[in-house]
Amino acid sequence: MAARTRTTEIVDVLRDAFAPLMRADPVAFRAKYRKMASDPHAFYRGTACLFYNDVTSETDDWSRHGAERIWIHGDLHVENFGTYLNSDGRLVFDINDFDEAYVGRFTWDLQRFAASLALVAWQKALPEDAIRKLIARYARSYLAQVNHYVASDSDDDFEIRLDSADGPVLVALEEARAMRRADLLDGMTVLTKGVRRFSEDGSTRRLPREERAEVVAAFRAYLDTIPQSKRFDRELFYELRDVVGKSGFGIGSAGLPAYNVLVEGYSQALDNDVVLSMKQANVPALSRFVDTSEVDAYFEHEGHRTAVSQRALQVHTDPLLGHTRVGGVGYVVSEVSPYEVDLDWGEINEPADMGAVVELLGRATAKIHCASDEDSEQDLVDFQVEEAIARSLEGRRKDYVSWLCDWGIAYAVKVREDHALFVDAFREGQVGIAAT
Repeated sequence: MAARTRTTEIVDVLRDAFAPLMRADPVAFRAKYRKMASDPHAFYRGTACLFYNDVTSETDDWSRHGAERIWIHGDLHVENFGTYLNSDGRLVFDINDFDEAYVGRFTWDLQRFAASLALVAWQKALPEDAIRKLIARYARSYLAQVNHYVASDSDDDFEIRLDSADGPVLVALEEARAMRRADLLDGMTVLTKGVRRFSEDGSTRRLPREERAEVVAAFRAYLDTIPQSKRFDRELFYELRDVVGKSGFGIGSAGLPAYNVLVEGYSQALDNDVVLSMKQANVPALSRFVDTSEVDAYFEHEGHRTAVSQRALQVHTDPLLGHTRVGGVGYVVSEVSPYEVDLDWGEINEPADMGAVVELLGRATAKIHCASDEDSEQDLVDFQVEEAIARSLEGRRKDYVSWLCDWGIAYAVKVREDHALFVDAFREGQVGIAAT
């Protein structure tokens, strides 16, 4: 009976979150669900809605003094870390993918990460004691970095860069450094009479005249949302060269319409063109389970929310980050960067190696909570987050670390059980998409 009840809960939460997208693109959602069926962590990545269904119903005595209402990433799992080229031109290893960012309790990000880490460690056959030590190391590193921000006048001095990284993180940064813009362009475009255009494959489509005109108009409107300090002083940079419809994104973006836009770039040299992604922004999972009235009133649309929240969570954001509307729906716009490399957990297998990595990830998590971009003008969170977190845990940090370890391990067990229930429900056609 308990298993049947939980299956019903899983199905109901997924249908509530994804029904419109399932109807819009059932093929994409069947692919998404097949990926989620492959293993418990893939299932976990695709079900932030189920996570928030669970954690928002729990009592939380850890988030106080404002720490219950800060900008959070919203989907902080171990695979949402990688490299990017920041607006200062530096290669940085940091948290990525801010599509689910929202206002909530600081500990929800840590809980989501802790369960994710436990799931990955379980798949690597680590014993429970080793998993507990990894979660504790992550949490202590996070709290140490919060302490740093409390004591420091500057909140943007911590970065994981080529000169400060080691191990698998350094490998990712070195791989990103070896990449070239020309290689990205050659993989996505073709030269026709000396002019670049997007190549046509199974993931792109040419737009009919009316749709193209609408997307071009949306691109023009997007340019006005780039902060003045980040705008390039050459109008040539933003000259549009081509636009196509785009599909084939990862687990989290299944069913969301998107476009790729090719612009002139830094000069008329063919290897300087820039590809932008214009993707429909989704409703963040957390917003389905909390009072959204104040936050909803603050934003024009979900694309606006995504861009603003990323600037609130990331230092030196993509200078091309912005937002627009297509057909009255919010889209987020950002560069398709040639310098993005995700952390590869496939080769990080021993507890010592994993520990060194999660220590850096704990500091990176504290950074997104406590630091923001120089062009972040939001005032939804207008206090010193690090001080709120420090006050919340004053005199009970050890208790919090112990609780987070217990919670992360227990929830990972629950996810593994949920995964098995989901697979059975999917096979039996109960999740809104037929398995065949």
